[in-house]
Amino acid sequence: MTSPDPVVRRATQADASALGRLGPMLMRTHYAYDQQRFLSPGDSPEEGYGWFLGSQLTEDDVVVFVAERAGEVIGYAYAGIEPLSWKELRGEAGFIHDIAVDERARGTGVAGPLLEAAVAWLRERGAPRGMLWTAEPNGAAQHLFARHGFRRTMIEMTREL
Repeated sequence: MTSPDPVVRRATQADASALGRLGPMLMRTHYAYDQQRFLSPGDSPEEGYGWFLGSQLTEDDVVVFVAERAGEVIGYAYAGIEPLSWKELRGEAGFIHDIAVDERARGTGVAGPLLEAAVAWLRERGAPRGMLWTAEPNGAAQHLFARHGFRRTMIEMTREL
């Protein structure tokens, strides 16, 4: 039996605890990929991450979407408009900062609708392109992004000093 399509909607302050649960999952995953490159999640980042994403809900150039099934938040997308950047050699762009899906809901059609909701929001605001970063070992995310029309343009390289 397939899972029903998720309901994707704008996040509200009532979603802060769910966002606080999902954001640290993203932090822990990246930290496990490379403990030198990614920020340590520490012992309990749930409150901090929930506060951070909650603080973004009132920003004009930022959006947070959640996906839910049966009233449970199972994923989120966090995106915003970024200004021209001489250091990154790019004009204004939409940037998708996070796509996170609860481990129990992965592979059930949650990430794609979240990604497309973020892209639609960026398009509505006149962003000429959408950009994102993905961790090198995260092949599943890279495959998802490519299926949704994203192409590789930069490769980040890190050297510890």
